[in-house]
Amino acid sequence: MSGKLPAIFIAHGSPMNAIETNDYIDSIKKLPDEIEKPKAIMVISAHWMTKGTYITDEDQPKTIYDFYGFPEELYKIKYSPKGAKKYAEIALNQLKDEKVKGTTAWGLDHGAWTILRHIYPKEDIPVFEMSIDATLSNEEHYRLGKKLAALRENGILIIGSGNIVHNLRELDYDVYAKPAEWALEFDNYVANAIKNKNHLDLINYKSIGKSAKLSLPTDEHFLPLLYIAALQEENEEAKFIYEGIYNRSLSMRAIKIG
Repeated sequence: MSGKLPAIFIAHGSPMNAIETNDYIDSIKKLPDEIEKPKAIMVISAHWMTKGTYITDEDQPKTIYDFYGFPEELYKIKYSPKGAKKYAEIALNQLKDEKVKGTTAWGLDHGAWTILRHIYPKEDIPVFEMSIDATLSNEEHYRLGKKLAALRENGILIIGSGNIVHNLRELDYDVYAKPAEWALEFDNYVANAIKNKNHLDLINYKSIGKSAKLSLPTDEHFLPLLYIAALQEENEEAKFIYEGIYNRSLSMRAIKIG
């Protein structure tokens, strides 16, 4: 590797993004042109919440269809890159003091494969996942994210996969419906915190009140962003790969650090 890889927050949105074409998908497809090809990818997905932190420690994690009621076409997709185990072991060794454990009980959930099939469709880069410990505080998630920094220098691309605004109860089935005011307010709040490297605003996001509560009835889709923000160094700028809110209450903002 000629240098340190960036860290990326991807909004995965609906599983339908795996088979649809839209402005968002067009934007993330351009990522390989902007960054050096990684040796491996580690995804921190909103859809793998655990008690304790785990890493998929196997050579070829299985494709997980962690959704229901979607077209049959989605359930036939396989995303099966090989060679992940040795890179998962590097991550486990880096986090040995944090009691992170390996497991073969998971795989690649839709927070990983639905977006990676667009970014790296050849399936030629090993992929593994790290879970999100539901018992940790926001500060503890952020601190753990800091521990991942060395992986960027070892050719591992770290991707946090979630959504900054994720309220399915307020969803409009029209993808391009007018965004809710509270969704815009919170999305802009987070964007400003990222641009200004004001990470405490991210950690303490609940303090802004109503717009945060409406944007994130639960926090699992926001937590991957804390890991990516923690990797931002003083001299690194953030680039918004995409900005926009789909379906009224789903932020598709994607961010590249470094």
